[in-house]
Amino acid sequence: MTSKTPCYHCGLPAESPSPYHAIVLGKSRDMCCLGCQSVAEAIVSNGLENYYQFRTEPAAQGESEILETLDKLSVYDDPALQEDFVYQEGKHNQIQLTVEGITCAACGWLIEKQLAKVSGISQVAVNVAERRAMVTWEPNSIALSGILKALKRIGYKALPFQPDQHEASYVSEQKQFLKKVGLAGLMTMQVMMLMTGLYFDLFGSIEAETRQYFYWVALVLTTPVVLYSGSTFYLGAIKAISARTVNMDVPVTLAIFGTYIAGLKATILQTGEVYFESICMFIFLLLLSRYLEHRSRHQATQISANMMQYIPVTAHRLAADGQITDCLAKHLQTGDIVIVKPGETIPVDGVITDGVSAIDESMLTGEFEPVTKQPQSTVFGGTVNQQSTLTVEVKQPLKHALVNQIIRLQSSAMANKPKVAQMADTFSRYFVIAVLVVSGAAFAYWYWQGNDDAFWIAIAVLVATCPCALGLATPSALTCAMARLNKQGVLLKRADALEQLTTIDTIALDKTGTLTAGEFSLQQCWVTEGISEADVMQVAASLEARSEHPISNAFQSEMLLPVSDFDVTAGGGISGTVLGRKWMMGSASFTGVSPVTIAENANVFLTSNGNCIAAFLVSDSLKPGTAETLESLSAMQLVLLSGDNQHNVDAIAHKLPIHQAYGGLTPEQKYRHVQALQAKGHKVLMLGDGINDAPVLASADVSLAVGNATDVARNAADVVLLSDSLSMVPPLLKLANQTRQKIRQNILWAVGYNLLILPFAVSGLLLPWMAVIGMSLSSIIVVTNSTRLLK
Repeated sequence: MTSKTPCYHCGLPAESPSPYHAIVLGKSRDMCCLGCQSVAEAIVSNGLENYYQFRTEPAAQGESEILETLDKLSVYDDPALQEDFVYQEGKHNQIQLTVEGITCAACGWLIEKQLAKVSGISQVAVNVAERRAMVTWEPNSIALSGILKALKRIGYKALPFQPDQHEASYVSEQKQFLKKVGLAGLMTMQVMMLMTGLYFDLFGSIEAETRQYFYWVALVLTTPVVLYSGSTFYLGAIKAISARTVNMDVPVTLAIFGTYIAGLKATILQTGEVYFESICMFIFLLLLSRYLEHRSRHQATQISANMMQYIPVTAHRLAADGQITDCLAKHLQTGDIVIVKPGETIPVDGVITDGVSAIDESMLTGEFEPVTKQPQSTVFGGTVNQQSTLTVEVKQPLKHALVNQIIRLQSSAMANKPKVAQMADTFSRYFVIAVLVVSGAAFAYWYWQGNDDAFWIAIAVLVATCPCALGLATPSALTCAMARLNKQGVLLKRADALEQLTTIDTIALDKTGTLTAGEFSLQQCWVTEGISEADVMQVAASLEARSEHPISNAFQSEMLLPVSDFDVTAGGGISGTVLGRKWMMGSASFTGVSPVTIAENANVFLTSNGNCIAAFLVSDSLKPGTAETLESLSAMQLVLLSGDNQHNVDAIAHKLPIHQAYGGLTPEQKYRHVQALQAKGHKVLMLGDGINDAPVLASADVSLAVGNATDVARNAADVVLLSDSLSMVPPLLKLANQTRQKIRQNILWAVGYNLLILPFAVSGLLLPWMAVIGMSLSSIIVVTNSTRLLK
């Protein structure tokens, strides 16, 4: 009997002695397969043996069919395909790759060292945390497929990565914010140093010429702040006026340009007052608050979606003469015939014309149990063929595949998002109008009275009553709440999601991957009298060890028995000879057993020579703490929406405080269920994890994706849990209520302050610099109150 030893490359079990081995660090190392042997030999031959000394985790398993895989990578040299993800940098091409198989920092070192040795590659930068690599190369010296092959030879699968446009936009905006805030902050310090000394006579008695010189220096330092740093507000004001409305940027723009032009005039004509330090401080404080809000609001958008892992790139097209050629999946047309080998991704939606196999549709349905498909069955692009070779007739091009339909449905749902912030926006707009009217009226009155300070009184009204504190009331509270949630592993992608969470009365939940672990486990075992359960489990584990079906993971044993004559029946089960006896294991129909005779709830049966020896109930197990979490949420209506069959859904629902449970639902049916609940006046929080959940996540009032969710589900969700557990949902709802209280307090103070300060500004008792300080203090009070959410 052969024993097992860990593969030196990937750590998976390998036979000892193994037929596959490689010399690493001066010793012969056992490998589990030809793929690991090829990868290890490539690492050693390139002088990179130190990788095995520095790594902290085993590498990913190498592909046994590595040579065939390398040949397929030449498809990426198609110019039409490269248009989507290759960028030209002068004489060089640049691409960002998603690299699968990175497990530790040593992997990044290995990739950079290996690619640096390849002729034609000029630069390599690996981001280990995000599993990405940026590669720059000379297209005349090496093709893209050569780069991918170099990675494949050392055990890493790389695919072109297309960054999410929203994230790219965020990065660009962040850079602009930092430049403007940095400039405004630097100039503010310089101008305040000059002007404060003049105001408080810190320089002693100085001549008029020296004072005028300081004014010119302050003007020069203020000008770039006004023209560059403050441009954010001017553009906002122009957009608002173009849309025939007003926002906070309108009075801000008027106050900035009014004060600047008046200061420019006073400096040139050497008469009048200047308030350059007020302009700089005003712009700096406003920009700083907006930058902090911008950064916190977009923190969760850095989760990027690797869509290439779902949408297939190549396909094996079968010509009329029987020749098989590789082509781009997006070039396939209706009526084309394609061959799909075991383990490959089905390229497009179609109908099976030949072959029977189990299809993994979890990326579409969220359910991990494979579905048996046979001739005339419909298959979908992006799903994985697990067992046998299939011949598929294309029914529609890739852009019309179910994956893209779900994404379009998601976009449609997102267009109908409820906007709870409309009331606050309307109030702010009318408040701004009131500020403009009062400021204009104050100027007109004092000008009619002959007051030389009429203009500065109007500016003081604009600045003092600027709704900055009102504008910060909501985002500052949300920023602090998001910071607290981030520490607890919760990311908010929509700033008003917390406010909407306070109105939730119904929680809709997906089953597999959300409530359950997404891994099959053995729940119950029934054994015929007189037979040891341990012996039965040993036989079952020995048989299932030869199977690639996910259910096989539910059967484990420390000592496996030899198996001969092993056979797999697609959609039925497995069979083999163990200890001289013929065994069959699988469904009731495959084994010829009536479930009533041994266990009505069982779904896997073990027979020998026609006799039922044991029965098993194999199901997806609940995540730890799920029952306790839902119990604390039982005051709300809990609805389970799943694509699994109704029997399994009911079995899970009976273990939990679920009020309603629906099974066998398509993504569109889930979407309609949520819309029906909303039509009845319910506010729905949807929890999901799969691509199939994306449309319903987008349509819910608030949506939440768990830590093990797909990238598509994360992009559709408003809230993302970094943990797979649901234990943070109750604290999230509690913090939402606390945040609402802080927002109300902030708004009350902001409005109260403006009403209190308005008489002083209108009466001329408030100078512009005092107005800036008052506005700043009001904002500081609002922010300080919000920071209490961090405790």
